[in-house]
Amino acid sequence: MSSDPVRIRGFRPHDLDDVYRICLLTADNGQDATSLFSDPRLPGHVYAGPYAIFEPSLAFVAEDSQGVCGYVLGTLDSHAFERRLERDWWPALRAAYPEPDPGAALSAPERYAIHDIHHPWGTADELASRFPSHLHIDLLPRLQRRGFGRQLIEMMTAALRERGSRGVHLLVGHGNRRAAGFYRHVGFTEFPATGLHIFTMDLASTPG
Repeated sequence: MSSDPVRIRGFRPHDLDDVYRICLLTADNGQDATSLFSDPRLPGHVYAGPYAIFEPSLAFVAEDSQGVCGYVLGTLDSHAFERRLERDWWPALRAAYPEPDPGAALSAPERYAIHDIHHPWGTADELASRFPSHLHIDLLPRLQRRGFGRQLIEMMTAALRERGSRGVHLLVGHGNRRAAGFYRHVGFTEFPATGLHIFTMDLASTPG
């Protein structure tokens, strides 16, 4: 376990390339997906970039002497964010990444990312009514198991609570058991759903 000091701070525009890099290095259920994407920017375009660009006040990074090594990104209103993506983000990406033929030689994560560009997951009304905000968090291995994931989550939930959010949710693939265990450990509970793990936290009743 590294003893390198870590600082958590607000996102700055020059951090965007690091956010994209970390997204790629964790895009295979938390593992390095560099070999799985022909375009290394693709996972960042889908899972990280729009949060940092559209809601930078809800983006926080962790950095050590080697540079940025983790982040948490969020949006206050999932439905409003999804409408903005449909208007300002997905059209250019749909042109750049057309839907592939069924037999195209793509890795599963690459195929999923392109599918999400053309058919983005929408937050169900039942979920949004109770947990309107959502977040993404990714840490490089050198930052894991040191308590910084919890600190990033606490920073995000405090920022959401200050903005009046009554609840936050996040998605986890069924293959990522380690992440699911982490979310339970830091206070999230599982929301009934099929196909994905959805974890939620009630910010109205959670102590600040």
